[in-house]
Parts: sequence; structure tokens; C-alpha cells
Amino acid sequence: MKIAYVITRADAVGGASVHVRDLARAMLERGHEVTVLAGGEGPVVDQLHAAGVPFRSLRFLSRSIHPIRDLRAARELAQALRHFGPDLLSVHTAKAGWIGRAVASWLGLPVVYTPHGWSIADRFSPWTGFAFHLAERAATKWATVIICVCQYEKELALRKRVAAPDRLQVVYNGVHDIPAEFIANPATAPVRIVSVARFEAPKDHRTLLRALATIPTREWQLDLVGDGPLLPQTRALASELGIAAKVHFLGYQPDPARTLARAGIFALSSRSEGFPRSILEAMRAGLPVVATPVGGIPEAVRDGVNGLLATTAGLAATLTKLIDNPELRAQLGAEARRTYESRFRFDRMAEETADIYRSLLSKSP
Repeated sequence: MKIAYVITRADAVGGASVHVRDLARAMLERGHEVTVLAGGEGPVVDQLHAAGVPFRSLRFLSRSIHPIRDLRAARELAQALRHFGPDLLSVHTAKAGWIGRAVASWLGLPVVYTPHGWSIADRFSPWTGFAFHLAERAATKWATVIICVCQYEKELALRKRVAAPDRLQVVYNGVHDIPAEFIANPATAPVRIVSVARFEAPKDHRTLLRALATIPTREWQLDLVGDGPLLPQTRALASELGIAAKVHFLGYQPDPARTLARAGIFALSSRSEGFPRSILEAMRAGLPVVATPVGGIPEAVRDGVNGLLATTAGLAATLTKLIDNPELRAQLGAEARRTYESRFRFDRMAEETADIYRSLLSKSP
């Protein structure tokens, strides 16, 4: 197969870009011909280069909506696809998904769309959400298959009527395994809590800091991995709450495995999610997860089995429960690792995706 992947942003590494990088690499290793087309320049391009994945930067493809620029992006993408000559197109995230599906329809290419968090979710204002909803409904006729990264995403698409059931397939995200030395020992004290998330509003670091500020006398340290526009405000809040000495801003890490290995609890206080890769990485490390029950998170984190689900109001009490109980941390962490091994390995995800590609091409004229 010749597969072209398209993703909107090369300037910021996130779960979607890592997914594309690793999936493209897996298809190369299976003997397929692959290229990744990414909007702009930046660390995503650097990671593709380091992984040995062929790529091309698209000058006009960007996250913001700009009709003239978007038309140029469509023309530029069409030219790149004509040059590469793929058998199918795999498009990721909303903007690349819309333009990519339109261009694929124009060129007569089968196309697979993976939203990585629908733009029709409730995280946008009513008017913005309505506009995205109309856009998704208009574009759904161009996608041969839509891959949802969790059941929540499929059910949302059906509820919002943006796709027919026969076009939607669920393939859970998966992550590569780690060496044994990167498996954590959650029972270790004092407790290090780690959160891996970009500093943007949906991740809601403020709620996590405010929860921990109510239990300053407990023995905990917090490691925050990531960067993003709200990083300065989050630093300021830690100082304002009087917990700056216990909060460590570690910056973006291409691979947070070493940081996770030192931790005893993984925490994610998101307001909205699709199916976060960071939780799978934490479970892979054998960490108990404390998370808000949004998006597809409850499909991975089973409350009281391999982690704890908490409302924002109950986050402090939930964290306190784990901080005070090393045996519970060890028990939940061991089950989290077993859940990763049985459900969220990368090879399983890659093979299920390849099966969809093969099935799609077998039906193409």
C-alpha cells in the first residue's frame, strides 16, 4: 500500500501527531510506502525525521480558519498527493480532516478520518460548536471510514448525527511498551504525583493545583510535564497558592517514561478529552490514575480497579486517599499495568488500523 497521512500542525507535539508518527513508522516496517504531510514546520517535523518517516511540510495548512489560506492549503495538498500517488489517504484532527476529505473526494481517493477528539464536543462556545457541527456533517459524505479512538467518540458522532453507523469504527489508541526499569513503584514514599498535559484550557491544570493546595501538609511533590500558552499563568498560580516549592515544571518531554517511573500517582484534571495518550503511558508504567471522568477516560480507567475517577470537587479527597495508602497505590498500579498489556499495546492498534486499510482498498474500484 501507498499511504499518505495528513495532520494539521507541525509546531506543537500532541497525542495526534505522536499517533501519526508511530503509525506511519509501523506501516513502513510492514513494507508499505508512506509519507506524512504536515502543516508548517516545527518539532513534529523533527520527530518525523528522527523516526525515519518521509514527510513534506505544507505551507498553507494551519489550525486557524482562513478561507483564502484554506483554499491554498487544499490546492497544495492536492499537488502533493498527485506527486506521491497514494492508494489511500489517512487524515487526522479536524482541520486536516476537513480539507483532506474534500481533496480526497476531488481526486477520487479513499480516505480514512481520525478526529482525535471531535470538534462537535461541548468544549466550544455554542456558535463555534454549531459551525463545527455543520462542517462535520457536510464533510462526512467524503470519508469512507471514520476511526474513533474510543467508544465515547463513536457515540458522540452518532448522537450528533455527523456520520452513519456503518462508517464509524473504534480502534483504541495504543502505545509502545517500555523496558522493565521504567516500571514505577507506586508504593514509594514520599509520593510524587505527575501530570503530562499541554498547558491549555481543556487540561485544566488550575483545578489540580487548587486541589493540592488544600492538602499542603501531606507529603507530596507534583511534576508537571508539558508546555503551552497557559504555562506562565500556571506557574503564577502555584506561587499564589503557596505551593510553588512542591510543584516542578519539567517542560515538554518527547518521552516522559523516566519521569513516570519516578512517580507514585498519575493525575489528569481535564475538563474535556477524547482518549488521552498520557493515561495509557501512565498505565503502561504501572501507575494508578486519578482522572476526571470525561470523554473516553472511563473506558480505560475503571474506578477502584486500576485507578480512581473524581469530579473536580472531589479531586482533593481522591488524591488524599491515594497519598495516604501505599498499598492501594500498588494494587491499582499493578492492575493498570495489566490493563495496558491486555488492551492498549501499540501493535494491536497498528494491526487493527492496517486491517481497516486493507478492507477499504479491497472494496475500492
